[in-house]
Amino acid sequence: MFSILRPFLFNLDPEAAHDLAIKSLKFNFIPAKLFEVKDEQMLNIELLGKKFPNPIGLAAGFDKSAEAYNSLLRLGFGFVEIGTVTPLKQLGNSKPRIFRLEDDRALINRLGFNNDGAELIKNRIKSEEKKGILGINIGPNKNTKDQKNDFCVCLKNFFNVADYITINISSPNTAGLRDFHDKEKLKNLLLSLNKIKKEKKTDIPLLLKVSPDIKDNYISEIAEIAIKNDISGVVLTNTTEGNRNNLINNNKKEKGGLSGEPLQEISTNMIKKFYKKLNGKIPIIGVGGVNSGKSAYEKIMAGASLLQLYTGFVYKGPLLVRDIKKELIQILKIEGIKNIKDLIGKGI
Repeated sequence: MFSILRPFLFNLDPEAAHDLAIKSLKFNFIPAKLFEVKDEQMLNIELLGKKFPNPIGLAAGFDKSAEAYNSLLRLGFGFVEIGTVTPLKQLGNSKPRIFRLEDDRALINRLGFNNDGAELIKNRIKSEEKKGILGINIGPNKNTKDQKNDFCVCLKNFFNVADYITINISSPNTAGLRDFHDKEKLKNLLLSLNKIKKEKKTDIPLLLKVSPDIKDNYISEIAEIAIKNDISGVVLTNTTEGNRNNLINNNKKEKGGLSGEPLQEISTNMIKKFYKKLNGKIPIIGVGGVNSGKSAYEKIMAGASLLQLYTGFVYKGPLLVRDIKKELIQILKIEGIKNIKDLIGKGI
């Protein structure tokens, strides 16, 4: 069905096509059985105090305001991350702000954290019981006077409705956000968030989402700070502002974060570097160019325990998750491995 609809969807403005997809998902018109795979127990993994049916998750950015997370879980995802959510509703940057690079199997976006705001989104989640593992990605409002406080407000709002919360310091589309990669600023932020966890008596896992554009000397610092400040997982990576020179499509000139295949090798290399520094103390969630069983396998071998995708889902449609799971199971059988966890970091 997606192959039939794809030309129509790709004739639409990317954001219009996305909005249509979110609205369509709510109808659950595709049978969930279509997305089931044989021997999926080989992909079961326990992490963050949860049992994931498989390691393939949907990255933040697709379901920004928690409108379709249960419908997305029906497509076979092991987990879904919504957001980025900010304390107050915001419209984001001016349009157009999403650009397809079809020849490069990539997207560029400069959305700017458009979402319905923390209060409405929390109420939406409470009104519709989640039917799987739900992560919430949080960030600051564009015009806030205190970005750190915005993170704190979001944590206080969502600690009792999410399965985990991702601290997004990595988007290139919010001014000053990536400054939190700085050693002292990051320590200060995590100290404040952990203080809230203590006050609220919650053990909600906090994940840290990192930019692919940091210099190598930041990796050791961030890894050390994450370990010392009880971070439960590191998400590698967000979109990149670089890596445009070899792209084909003219949209490569657009400002914003680049995602999809051109990010694949960059994020995998960063996973390898962080995996060595984290030394098994904190798991990695690998993101960037996951669009096949092979690309998923490469990230797991590089050290990722869980994976997320977005751009591959846009280009290949709802059966992508099923196909990735099938390929991974086939690889496990060929290599004589009983469970996906035994692949983690084996390529290092």
